[in-house]
Amino acid sequence: MTSEPAYAGQAGAVLSINFGSTPLTDAANSLVLSELAKFGARSCLVLWCSETMNDQEINHYIPFNEKFCSHLEYHLGQTFEISDRQDLSGFWCDGISWSPTPDNQLTKKSVKDTRQIVTTAWIGKDGQDEYEMTIRFGQSALSRYSKGAEMVDCIPGSGSVDWINIEPENKRIEIRLK
Repeated sequence: MTSEPAYAGQAGAVLSINFGSTPLTDAANSLVLSELAKFGARSCLVLWCSETMNDQEINHYIPFNEKFCSHLEYHLGQTFEISDRQDLSGFWCDGISWSPTPDNQLTKKSVKDTRQIVTTAWIGKDGQDEYEMTIRFGQSALSRYSKGAEMVDCIPGSGSVDWINIEPENKRIEIRLK
Protein backbone atom coordinates (compact mmCIF):
# COMPACT_ATOMS: atom_id res chain seq x y z
CA MET A 1 0.00 0.00 0.00
CA THR A 2 1.13 3.55 -0.52
CA SER A 3 0.36 5.35 2.72
CA GLU A 4 0.90 4.98 6.42
CA PRO A 5 -1.99 4.50 8.85
CA ALA A 6 -3.99 7.69 9.25
CA TYR A 7 -2.98 8.31 12.86
CA ALA A 8 0.78 7.65 12.34
CA GLY A 9 2.25 8.02 15.80
CA GLN A 10 -0.81 9.43 17.58
CA ALA A 11 -2.52 7.64 20.45
CA GLY A 12 -5.10 5.44 18.78
CA ALA A 13 -6.65 2.02 18.59
CA VAL A 14 -7.20 -0.51 15.84
CA LEU A 15 -10.84 -0.49 14.81
CA SER A 16 -10.50 -3.53 12.56
CA ILE A 17 -8.37 -5.19 9.99
CA ASN A 18 -10.20 -6.83 7.13
CA PHE A 19 -9.02 -9.30 4.55
CA GLY A 20 -11.99 -9.87 2.27
CA SER A 21 -15.18 -9.45 4.26
CA THR A 22 -14.21 -11.39 7.38
CA PRO A 23 -13.00 -9.29 10.35
CA LEU A 24 -10.11 -10.74 12.31
CA THR A 25 -10.34 -11.56 16.02
CA ASP A 26 -8.49 -9.42 18.59
CA ALA A 27 -5.78 -12.08 18.86
CA ALA A 28 -5.37 -12.18 15.08
CA ASN A 29 -5.28 -8.36 14.97
CA SER A 30 -2.41 -8.40 17.49
CA LEU A 31 -0.52 -11.01 15.47
CA VAL A 32 -0.99 -9.06 12.22
CA LEU A 33 0.15 -5.84 13.90
CA SER A 34 3.31 -7.50 15.24
CA GLU A 35 4.07 -8.89 11.76
CA LEU A 36 3.40 -5.47 10.22
CA ALA A 37 5.92 -3.92 12.59
CA LYS A 38 8.59 -6.23 11.10
CA PHE A 39 7.85 -5.18 7.52
CA GLY A 40 6.73 -1.58 7.98
CA ALA A 41 3.30 0.00 7.97
CA ARG A 42 3.26 0.30 4.17
CA SER A 43 2.82 -3.43 3.68
CA CYS A 44 -0.89 -3.48 4.55
CA LEU A 45 -3.86 -1.15 4.82
CA VAL A 46 -4.92 -0.88 8.45
CA LEU A 47 -8.04 0.98 9.53
CA TRP A 48 -7.38 3.11 12.60
CA CYS A 49 -9.63 5.28 14.73
CA SER A 50 -9.24 7.55 17.70
CA GLU A 51 -9.73 5.98 21.13
CA THR A 52 -12.59 8.44 21.66
CA MET A 53 -14.45 7.65 18.42
CA ASN A 54 -17.98 6.62 19.38
CA ASP A 55 -20.68 4.63 17.59
CA GLN A 56 -22.38 7.80 16.37
CA GLU A 57 -19.18 8.96 14.65
CA ILE A 58 -18.63 5.52 13.09
CA ASN A 59 -22.30 5.37 11.98
CA HIS A 60 -21.81 8.71 10.21
CA TYR A 61 -19.75 6.87 7.63
CA ILE A 62 -22.19 3.98 7.23
CA PRO A 63 -25.73 5.35 6.74
CA PHE A 64 -27.24 1.85 7.01
CA ASN A 65 -27.00 1.73 10.78
CA GLU A 66 -28.97 1.14 13.97
CA LYS A 67 -30.68 4.55 13.81
CA PHE A 68 -31.87 4.02 10.23
CA CYS A 69 -33.08 0.47 10.95
CA SER A 70 -34.96 1.62 14.08
CA HIS A 71 -36.77 4.31 12.09
CA LEU A 72 -37.59 1.84 9.33
CA GLU A 73 -38.89 -0.66 11.91
CA TYR A 74 -41.20 2.02 13.39
CA HIS A 75 -42.50 3.12 9.96
CA LEU A 76 -43.19 -0.48 8.97
CA GLY A 77 -45.26 -0.98 12.11
CA GLN A 78 -47.28 2.15 11.37
CA THR A 79 -47.77 1.12 7.75
CA PHE A 80 -48.95 -2.38 8.70
CA GLU A 81 -51.53 -0.78 11.02
CA ILE A 82 -53.14 1.25 8.22
CA SER A 83 -52.93 -1.48 5.59
CA ASP A 84 -56.24 -2.81 4.26
CA ARG A 85 -54.63 -6.16 3.39
CA GLN A 86 -56.32 -8.81 5.53
CA ASP A 87 -53.21 -11.04 5.54
CA LEU A 88 -51.25 -8.21 7.24
CA SER A 89 -53.81 -7.57 9.97
CA GLY A 90 -52.02 -7.53 13.33
CA PHE A 91 -48.53 -7.54 11.76
CA TRP A 92 -45.70 -5.57 13.28
CA CYS A 93 -41.92 -5.39 13.01
CA ASP A 94 -39.76 -6.23 16.02
CA GLY A 95 -36.38 -5.41 14.50
CA ILE A 96 -34.19 -5.07 11.44
CA SER A 97 -30.58 -6.19 11.37
CA TRP A 98 -28.16 -3.39 10.51
CA SER A 99 -25.43 -5.98 10.03
CA PRO A 100 -26.28 -7.79 6.78
CA THR A 101 -24.49 -10.91 5.60
CA PRO A 102 -22.28 -10.62 3.70
CA ASP A 103 -21.21 -7.29 5.20
CA ASN A 104 -19.51 -6.16 1.97
CA GLN A 105 -23.01 -5.08 0.87
CA LEU A 106 -22.43 -1.96 2.97
CA THR A 107 -19.62 -0.60 0.79
CA LYS A 108 -20.49 2.47 -1.26
CA LYS A 109 -19.46 0.60 -4.41
CA SER A 110 -21.76 -2.34 -3.67
CA VAL A 111 -24.73 -0.08 -2.93
CA LYS A 112 -24.04 1.97 -6.07
CA ASP A 113 -23.76 -1.16 -8.24
CA THR A 114 -26.67 -3.20 -6.81
CA ARG A 115 -28.87 -0.36 -5.47
CA GLN A 116 -29.91 -2.60 -2.60
CA ILE A 117 -29.00 -4.16 0.74
CA VAL A 118 -30.38 -7.55 1.77
CA THR A 119 -30.74 -8.14 5.50
CA THR A 120 -32.99 -9.81 8.07
CA ALA A 121 -36.16 -8.41 9.66
CA TRP A 122 -38.39 -9.87 12.35
CA ILE A 123 -42.01 -9.41 11.27
CA GLY A 124 -45.40 -11.04 11.80
CA LYS A 125 -48.31 -11.18 14.21
CA ASP A 126 -45.87 -11.73 17.07
CA GLY A 127 -43.01 -9.86 15.36
CA GLN A 128 -40.77 -12.92 15.54
CA ASP A 129 -40.95 -14.48 12.06
CA GLU A 130 -37.61 -14.11 10.30
CA TYR A 131 -37.97 -12.41 6.91
CA GLU A 132 -35.45 -11.80 4.17
CA MET A 133 -35.62 -8.03 3.69
CA THR A 134 -34.44 -6.37 0.49
CA ILE A 135 -34.05 -2.63 0.78
CA ARG A 136 -34.00 -1.00 -2.67
CA PHE A 137 -32.41 2.43 -2.98
CA GLY A 138 -34.13 5.24 -4.85
CA GLN A 139 -32.16 8.20 -6.20
CA SER A 140 -32.31 10.20 -2.95
CA ALA A 141 -31.15 7.24 -0.84
CA LEU A 142 -28.31 6.48 -3.28
CA SER A 143 -27.13 10.07 -3.17
CA ARG A 144 -27.20 10.22 0.62
CA TYR A 145 -25.49 6.82 1.00
CA SER A 146 -22.67 7.85 -1.33
CA LYS A 147 -22.07 10.95 0.82
CA GLY A 148 -22.24 9.04 4.12
CA ALA A 149 -25.34 11.05 5.09
CA GLU A 150 -28.34 9.89 7.11
CA MET A 151 -31.12 8.22 5.10
CA VAL A 152 -33.98 8.39 7.60
CA ASP A 153 -35.85 10.94 5.49
CA CYS A 154 -35.61 8.56 2.50
CA ILE A 155 -38.11 6.25 4.21
CA PRO A 156 -41.53 6.86 2.60
CA GLY A 157 -44.40 7.99 4.81
CA SER A 158 -46.49 5.40 6.58
CA GLY A 159 -49.73 6.73 5.04
CA SER A 160 -49.43 4.34 2.10
CA VAL A 161 -48.26 0.75 1.60
CA ASP A 162 -47.11 1.20 -2.00
CA TRP A 163 -43.43 1.34 -0.95
CA ILE A 164 -43.64 -2.17 0.55
CA ASN A 165 -43.97 -5.53 -1.19
CA ILE A 166 -44.44 -8.30 1.37
CA GLU A 167 -44.92 -12.03 0.83
CA PRO A 168 -45.83 -13.55 4.23
CA GLU A 169 -46.05 -17.04 2.73
CA ASN A 170 -42.41 -16.82 1.54
CA LYS A 171 -41.13 -14.74 4.48
CA ARG A 172 -39.84 -12.01 2.17
CA ILE A 173 -40.28 -8.26 2.19
CA GLU A 174 -39.02 -5.61 -0.22
CA ILE A 175 -38.79 -1.95 0.78
CA ARG A 176 -38.34 0.87 -1.72
CA LEU A 177 -36.67 4.00 -0.40
CA LYS A 178 -37.03 7.44 -1.99
